[in-house]
Amino acid sequence: MKRNILLFFAIIIGMLSLLSSCTGSWLDTTKEGTPAESNFWSSDDDFETAATSLYYCLSLEETWGRNLFWEQGASDDIFFSRTRGSAQMNLANLSMDGSTESSIKSIYNEMYTTMAVANNIIYHALLIDENSRSTIVNRTLGEAYFMRAFSHFMIAYRYGRLDNGVPFERYEDFTDYATQLNQIPPQQNSVTDNYAYIIEDLQSAANLLSWFSAYSSDDYGRPSKDAAYGYMVKVYAYWAQHDASKWALIPDIVDKVETDGARGLLDNFANVFKIENEWSQEYIWSVNSSASNYAGSIFPGIVLDNKGWGAYNGWGNFKPTLELWAEYNDEDDRRSATIMEYGDEFTYFGATKKFYSTADNECGFHFKKYMEPYSYGNLNSSGVGENNSYISTNGDRPTTDLNVPLMRFSELLLFKAEALIMQGQNALAATPLNRIASRANENVVYTSPTMMDLMHERRCELACEFTDRLMDLKRWAAGGSNDWNLDALAKIQTAKHGIKHVDRSNSESAIDTTNGVAMSINGKSYVGVFQLANMSAKSYVPGGTYSVLPYEINQVIKSNGALTQNSGYASN
Repeated sequence: MKRNILLFFAIIIGMLSLLSSCTGSWLDTTKEGTPAESNFWSSDDDFETAATSLYYCLSLEETWGRNLFWEQGASDDIFFSRTRGSAQMNLANLSMDGSTESSIKSIYNEMYTTMAVANNIIYHALLIDENSRSTIVNRTLGEAYFMRAFSHFMIAYRYGRLDNGVPFERYEDFTDYATQLNQIPPQQNSVTDNYAYIIEDLQSAANLLSWFSAYSSDDYGRPSKDAAYGYMVKVYAYWAQHDASKWALIPDIVDKVETDGARGLLDNFANVFKIENEWSQEYIWSVNSSASNYAGSIFPGIVLDNKGWGAYNGWGNFKPTLELWAEYNDEDDRRSATIMEYGDEFTYFGATKKFYSTADNECGFHFKKYMEPYSYGNLNSSGVGENNSYISTNGDRPTTDLNVPLMRFSELLLFKAEALIMQGQNALAATPLNRIASRANENVVYTSPTMMDLMHERRCELACEFTDRLMDLKRWAAGGSNDWNLDALAKIQTAKHGIKHVDRSNSESAIDTTNGVAMSINGKSYVGVFQLANMSAKSYVPGGTYSVLPYEINQVIKSNGALTQNSGYASN
């Protein structure tokens, strides 16, 4: 966790090749040798080069490519369709110990590395008199504020407790830069202290960045004023778990993003997840991805059926649960755009295919949201996909031209509705919630929606996206005794299920009622139900040990008392 200048420059020169996929030319940076601190920060080009390194964390398998999603194994939506070891299963079973969860160790390190890069940019930009800063330096400063807030937030809410914050310090607050740079950042007393810093950074970013609607295509992928305000909304929603007054701040920010930022909903939900619409009015922030040079997020390939029915190297890591399927109304367009069941038709390498899966552990379902890039091209005589320029030719780095969304405008509408409901303004919450339900053709009209209604819409809208379903359940459970608190708690604790078929290799196979049982889920009756492998019921206490992640034990030991382990976890 040390702040390291050499590491900062190593990131700049050694990792830019993975970042050159973005739509704009602003990330097409070539390796020019290792700069030194003494001769860097002297030109606009230096600041632009430094800004490029801020986005390295987005393209990693260890972050938004896959590893962040291992945590969702403890939610009610996700099934690990391939057998996993303790690094992932401890997360899924909420039995973390701080030493065996290797799959999240790198996330922690990458976020602190990103914070260090952002801190360094901010520190040096602020050394320039405000009236003397160029447009490029100011824009870079805004990007650094955003990425410092973004990476800080990813650590704060996942590790921070009300009684134990996460390590953080701003370089611009240093009194002795050379000395403090190599010290461990001080741990904040409470996660609310972290949230306050994050909000300050997001506001600083918003003050310097433009609305996305003002960007040319060369700048697509840079953070914008929209993203800064969008994450401000999310931080306030998470902060409201500890301070309910924060709910009141959310609606006006959402309205500002819509009116001043010209954000809105697309007419058709399924169209959101098409390459041609990834920069639409619904866009707030995403992982900018490309097939041509294997850069960006590999997540579409991660959720593609293992071996891709022989046509492509899908990894088949995550599939939907029956519990998620049952959440949708039969009229809801989002279900068919999000999930496939046996017999559903889809276009795959130019051909019409009906879904089935013989890969790995049985489930009965498949995520569809990220399938559009695989619809192009054709299948050769051996059944292998070819002539598809929208997907990587390297199946070990299965990026596509489809950006993976991290925040969409629909999520901001959902936060607005939630904020209004939590303030007792249920009738006002009907307007944003009805916009969501109406687009889904759900055949539902809300007049005074409840938290149960909000939770339903949020789940159906955002399934299999990096919006953190597990955190939603944790904050909704949060020790309350209302029906919605208890419902969220039950969804964490309950085992997860799938549907069995007599012949897994046959898309038209009958449901296996001999080896599967009849069960009611979400008030709906199903047959052929079975418990998914390694997805059994688990214990969870709101606010208890597993409400946050443990700091890695080695980090705690090496800190010599500077890092306090979260309550309930071992520190040695």
